[in-house]
Amino acid sequence: MKRLKEEELALWRSFVRLHASVIRRIEQDLADDRLIPLTWYDVLVALYQAPNHRLRMGELKERTVLTASGITRLVERLEQQGLVRRERTESDRRSTYAVLTREGKRAFLKAWPTYERGIDAYFVSLLDEEEQRVIRSAFERMVAAHDAGGKASEP
Repeated sequence: MKRLKEEELALWRSFVRLHASVIRRIEQDLADDRLIPLTWYDVLVALYQAPNHRLRMGELKERTVLTASGITRLVERLEQQGLVRRERTESDRRSTYAVLTREGKRAFLKAWPTYERGIDAYFVSLLDEEEQRVIRSAFERMVAAHDAGGKASEP
């Protein structure tokens, strides 16, 4: 088994700390502006981007960072707020869909400017164009490897 070098561990720790810091700051900005929480935003935008603004609960879980039980509880809260509705189809009574409502679309569109400012201020603007290109390329390669169930290939 490969043992990680200190530089590799430092890279990992930096990534984890950066992610936590950026998310914490954006969540605070959204709260300060009295907008929806970031987890709500992530669910609503996933539904907005989906065909017919609807996804099976399992598909929605895969497009967010929530567990199956977490997504179920969150969709229930979003439904109570009128931002999402759940549907079953006649063809497959076992599947439940989450469907974006008009109010859900309004809520995530209202939150977008604050989220966008946070992405820029806490992440993008701290990198020059070349750094952005390199990091994006590395992240996309890693995501593709994870999606394929394997390990990232060499650059």
